[in-house]
Amino acid sequence: MRCALDESAQNSGRGAHPLALLASALAGRTVAVAGAEPGSPAWTDGVTVFIDGSASRAAQLESVAVQASLLAAGGLEPDHIRRMRRRPALARRYLAVEGHRALAVNEELLPARVRSLIDLDITARVGTPAESLAMASGRDRPADPPASFGVIRARQLLAAHAAASHRDTHVPRNDLAKDLAELDEQADDGEDVIDLFSSPVGGGGTLGKLLQRMLSAVRQLRDGGTPGADSPTHRSSRGTSGGGPVTSVAAGPGDGHDDRDGSDGRKYPEWDVHHKRYRPDWCTVHEIEPDLGPKPLTRPDVHSLRRPLTRLGIGLDRCHRQAQGDDIDVDAAVEARVELLAGSAPDESVYLDNLRRRRDLAVLVLLDVSGSAGEAGSLGPNIHEQQRATAAALTIALHELGDRVALYAFRSQGRATVNLFPVKRFDDGMDVRVMRRLSALVPSAYSRLGAAIRHGTSVLDEKAGTTRRLLVVLSDGLAYDHGYERVYGAADARRALTEARRRGIGCLCLTIGATTDTGELANVFGSAAHASIPKPSQLADVVGPLFRAALRSADLRRKIS
Repeated sequence: MRCALDESAQNSGRGAHPLALLASALAGRTVAVAGAEPGSPAWTDGVTVFIDGSASRAAQLESVAVQASLLAAGGLEPDHIRRMRRRPALARRYLAVEGHRALAVNEELLPARVRSLIDLDITARVGTPAESLAMASGRDRPADPPASFGVIRARQLLAAHAAASHRDTHVPRNDLAKDLAELDEQADDGEDVIDLFSSPVGGGGTLGKLLQRMLSAVRQLRDGGTPGADSPTHRSSRGTSGGGPVTSVAAGPGDGHDDRDGSDGRKYPEWDVHHKRYRPDWCTVHEIEPDLGPKPLTRPDVHSLRRPLTRLGIGLDRCHRQAQGDDIDVDAAVEARVELLAGSAPDESVYLDNLRRRRDLAVLVLLDVSGSAGEAGSLGPNIHEQQRATAAALTIALHELGDRVALYAFRSQGRATVNLFPVKRFDDGMDVRVMRRLSALVPSAYSRLGAAIRHGTSVLDEKAGTTRRLLVVLSDGLAYDHGYERVYGAADARRALTEARRRGIGCLCLTIGATTDTGELANVFGSAAHASIPKPSQLADVVGPLFRAALRSADLRRKIS
């Protein structure tokens, strides 16, 4: 095993590194591990952790744990790293502080030998990356970090983040110009703050429409359809993902299809990354009663999921008459004294103790049913069928364990029509109607991901009824709608996830069966726990660490606030 580890560390091109799974579990998202030059310190660009291939196994383990934990704890976000560019001394001092705080965030997941690295004096003084940076910049300079902590390479981190933020945006088809213009008139009510240059193809500005006509001659896309409806929409360095024909029967924006039930809906803000401000009351979310399919969805096997989920969300119960505990049970102590005076053998269970025996977890599963989910999956069925099966398995497993669980599907068609379908509300039973609603879901339209996340957060806040709350987003990572292109949509989705975690809600994002680029998923989901899984049957292998990482992050934020 040692030889195999060293060989893989020195030659990362031969498949996954043995520590890659640990790195992904600690980071709360998919992270690769690769060997670097012998003798060089460990570092990460946010997508891959580079470690010294010649180092000992113990040193490699510590380096991976520190770098992955920095990603999970938000210590390598651009807002903090920008201040360290061309200031290696500050970066070194910051790592000496933030590295210990990041390890403390993941303490429950760390191997025992790595847990011993945590400096409790430092972790008691800082609770956020900003506080770590302030301590590193102050007069009380911390000592240099241990060699296994590696280094922070600010320029590479910022370059990787910038590259992810400026990936090619999705290009809609030529014959959609008129339909999108009509959507623009229906959705916008006079205020338009989108930069004319920020959305040259899909935007509604004058320059956008002009550039759209100029570029139409060279796109050579097929006639008809909508983005994410009947054409592949993911692009990466390997070309268009999906590879095969798309099976979605999406409704286009001009076909008259509208899910709304006539209600006014609920309004939410949206983050405008181009102007660095919120657009208040910008999106309208409607809860639509879903249709019933003629046959219920086939019940998935949830046996493999039950074991990793069993110990999640266990709340503390105040238990009386315990053999040991942290306080005296007065009633039991009085009875024991009476029995002793009466000459009987008293019961020695006279303590109070807090035991984890009560389920205290509410989970809301958000299922993306936009048109892009109709693309062919990397293995087996299309993305929609795999994500729908995963949603059903998670919902059934959590419900049978006694957790409060809800399942909502979502899609959008402009900012005024973001539709969420309550397949199962928190107080609903897990019956055949739920499975028939699932079977009736068909991918169509677009994905205004930020609005769906904000509504899911509100539902959890208002109806969860538990201390620990978790939002699980099942999506291929394509945040796209009219006026909601890749860069803009990704920034809004990241912002919505951050808002949820600030309210003490754990966030977990899962991509099942899609071939979306890892860097693109990281750009959409940010520092929230997320993973890309080839097929639903592999979920049981990672769901435990991912759930714990998301809940641990939420618990820490509740303590800080």
